[in-house]
Amino acid sequence: MPSVRFRLNGVELEIDADPDRSLLDILRGHLGMTGPHFGCGAGECGACNVIVGDRAISACDTPLWSVADKDVTTIEGLGTSEQPHPLQRAFIAEQALQCGYCVSGILMSAAALLRRNPSPISREVKEALDRNLCRCGSHNRMVRAVLRAAEEMAAE
Repeated sequence: MPSVRFRLNGVELEIDADPDRSLLDILRGHLGMTGPHFGCGAGECGACNVIVGDRAISACDTPLWSVADKDVTTIEGLGTSEQPHPLQRAFIAEQALQCGYCVSGILMSAAALLRRNPSPISREVKEALDRNLCRCGSHNRMVRAVLRAAEEMAAE
């Protein structure tokens, strides 16, 4: 079986698996990462979003081979309970969390945006989160949370 090397949340890994398996399958089934969720399975809902480099991508339709020698970040690598990422703190403060199913993917989309653009305006946040589906109706609070996190990160 071929192996694929990549960095997951800053840790170098070598995975012996079919390189055509989905990254989501490897993350959840092989590595025990429960943050990225299976949603639509077609890269349309954002529940499985992770960051590769500085872009949020759908892990469900991304083959393992495509992340070889790249940095992959899941929600587990964003922050911890003891030291949450500014986005996580802002989502809590703005009460932008509802059922939680979509939130990890939305946080990853927002984190990717802030990596590329540390001072986004509301329209840019909306565009970055546009591919993430949320049925709880928290979109306005999520946008406020991302803008709040950007302000906090700029002040640090």
